[in-house]
Amino acid sequence: MQPAAVPTERSTDIAATVVTTMRQLGVLGLPRNYEIFYEALSGTNRELSLAVVSLSNRPTQDELDQIGRAFFAHNHGPGIVEHAREVIARELEEVASLLRSERSHIEKYGRILDETSSGLSNRSLLSQDLLQKIANAMAIATNSTIDHGRQVASTLSDKTAELESVKSKLEEYKRLADTDPLTHIWNRRAFDKEITSIYNSNKGILFNALILADIDRFKDINDRYGHPVGDKIIQIIADIFQTSIRGDMFVARTGGEEFALIIEGASEDATYEIAERIRALIEQTPFTSSQTGTNYGTVTVSMGICMASEAEGPEDLYTKADRALYRSKVSGRNRVTRHSTMAGRAGKSWLLYKKD
Repeated sequence: MQPAAVPTERSTDIAATVVTTMRQLGVLGLPRNYEIFYEALSGTNRELSLAVVSLSNRPTQDELDQIGRAFFAHNHGPGIVEHAREVIARELEEVASLLRSERSHIEKYGRILDETSSGLSNRSLLSQDLLQKIANAMAIATNSTIDHGRQVASTLSDKTAELESVKSKLEEYKRLADTDPLTHIWNRRAFDKEITSIYNSNKGILFNALILADIDRFKDINDRYGHPVGDKIIQIIADIFQTSIRGDMFVARTGGEEFALIIEGASEDATYEIAERIRALIEQTPFTSSQTGTNYGTVTVSMGICMASEAEGPEDLYTKADRALYRSKVSGRNRVTRHSTMAGRAGKSWLLYKKD
């Protein structure tokens, strides 16, 4: 990370570099292309940077959209879903056509069996030559039916594999749509669904707690060092959150510098200890540039806690945890506040994604 003497100049330099690079590579000036090159050139996403570096000197729009689908699913969701719908519709029609063909073949084989049975029932006309012809006809019809059945089975197997591939891509898209591209933890969309699910059962209400966290004075960090440094700090803090809780617990980035943790199976005291441990760990973490060694100073977070049993529903739970977070802010920052220990205060709105 490189600190900037004048943040506005740094942001302008990155923007100019992005435009120049796109022009040199012959990339169309589409917003989704700009997002790819901005993220890559700012150095906040190493995997994305490597993907862009591996492009040819004249990348096609299809190559860029493949990168976009991998790292920015929110911009490509409609296209992914529409493509999947077209593939599924086509494959189902081909499967239906195969089944119709198989039915026709079986019906034809049935007619041959009926004719053969009729011929065998007339014993007065039977001869060795006739029996031989009937046997040959039956052998040919049977082998043809068996071969056709094998072809149908093989084709159906291929179609099944293709549909499984589509299913896998849709599942991957769903995962990406619920993932924050900067930190690779859950995003606000996933959080809204998770907090709503708490109140689907009495068990969820009794054994869940919400922790809201906010990086202290984050605007000052961005103004002083620039957004790339701010993004890197967000990534480090997201990693601390994720590695400090059990794997089955939920952590999301719900806003620019805001995070949410849903803690299951812990008392209020235990939840407070988790939050306090994470708060102290972040305060003790050195935030320095791996390239220049520049020390960006101590970074802290403020947190608010509310138990699910204290709220009437997901919106009330969010509001009360947010009140506790606000109390931490006005009480000096870098602290954890329980909603149960304070008087109420109006919180902010939640649930940005009410529908999938």
